Amino acid sequence: MAYRNGTYVAFDGLDTTNPTIGDIKYFNMLKMWKNISSKSLIDFKFSDSHQKTSQVRDTSSRNTLERVLLERLKNSKNMVLILTEKTRYDREMLNYEIEKAIKMSLPIIVCYPKVRQPIFNPKYYSDYWPLALAEGIRKEEVQCIHIPFKKKPVLDAIPRFHIHSNEKLESLGFYNRDAYDFFNITWE
Repeated sequence: MAYRNGTYVAFDGLDTTNPTIGDIKYFNMLKMWKNISSKSLIDFKFSDSHQKTSQVRDTSSRNTLERVLLERLKNSKNMVLILTEKTRYDREMLNYEIEKAIKMSLPIIVCYPKVRQPIFNPKYYSDYWPLALAEGIRKEEVQCIHIPFKKKPVLDAIPRFHIHSNEKLESLGFYNRDAYDFFNITWE
């Protein structure tokens, strides 16, 4: 049995490896926050599940890709799901990752990079949701917290919401106003 201490990060690669075009830039930002946080007083434990298994190349067969992704998910305690206005509803592998995370009861930290204000009504961002997330939310089968992709909420959510935690989430979970005050994120 795998030791589930990693954070699995999922996003739509948008069919590019160019970090200035694709959503991988947000994954790289997470890694940067981890490095900065380890040198400060912020307690941010981020164990990248993608580094625990073999690398997947663009030429990998679908079966190999699914096997490796499933292995990574089995080593994870939660998922950070990065959604932008470019995230595709029917992206096969992203939907596969979300479906497996839901079946494994992984809490999903849904992050929206273009959102600058607090999120109090996650349904407002339903156009960003891939099919598997939309279905999981509709059926209330998934635990989610919906947050803007900002350092403080992300750094709070990763160590707080995971399979080992007593804090359980609903499908449309969000932080309250007090939390956003604490994060120093204002609303209009």
